[in-house]
Amino acid sequence: MLGSGSFGEVYKVMADPHGFLFAAKKVPLTDAQKVSSIEREIDLLCHLRHENIVEYFGTKRDETDLYVFLEFVNGGSIIEKVYREFPLNDSQVSYYTKEILKGLEYLHEQDVVHGDIKCANLLLNENGVVKIADFGLAKVTDLKTLRKSGRGTPAWCAPEAPEVINLKRQGWNGFQADIWSLGCTVLEMLTKNHPYYGLEPWTIWYQIGEGILPKIPETLSEDSQKFILKCLQVNPEKRPTATELLKHRFVNRS
Repeated sequence: MLGSGSFGEVYKVMADPHGFLFAAKKVPLTDAQKVSSIEREIDLLCHLRHENIVEYFGTKRDETDLYVFLEFVNGGSIIEKVYREFPLNDSQVSYYTKEILKGLEYLHEQDVVHGDIKCANLLLNENGVVKIADFGLAKVTDLKTLRKSGRGTPAWCAPEAPEVINLKRQGWNGFQADIWSLGCTVLEMLTKNHPYYGLEPWTIWYQIGEGILPKIPETLSEDSQKFILKCLQVNPEKRPTATELLKHRFVNRS
């Protein structure tokens, strides 16, 4: 077992007889409707193929649990590098950000909104390749009958998220919420603190709903500040796409 949480348990598994390593999430069968929804979404995620996306293999259930099978990534999450092992400088954060953007560009081209981009959901393999993981909140969007993404995590959540959304606001397609969360993630990597650090969750929701940005230290480089502010535009229509952000100076350093 690699870990456990409110979702269940995660195991590292070796397939017999070839020794293929993969990960398995074990989720208790407490809500049949929710489990069916997870199975449908995993079926969709199994079609995704990209270097910067954790690969999903499928699901299986027994009498008590649902098992989700996915790629095993052995380098751990970026959060371990940010908070526990190494301070990240601008060039390292620039590299990780470009990797994340390439994954987001692919997801959005497939009409998939991740919904919970943050350091804890970004894994590294042994070669330093970033893999976007934990699609528990992902939604495949139908732009004609839009399905909004899930709750997200408060400190990384965009102002137009369902909990704080102005229902009259137009032009929201979900992809922009991932861009906001990316800006918060870059800030997290550079400051070693989550956005809105030190505030209670209800205060965070209030500030996000009021369009109050997290504090961006002036000690950060000019390029990184400009990149973060590009992502953290309260009006989602003004946020760049992942493709546009891949051209930004911050992610194209030597």
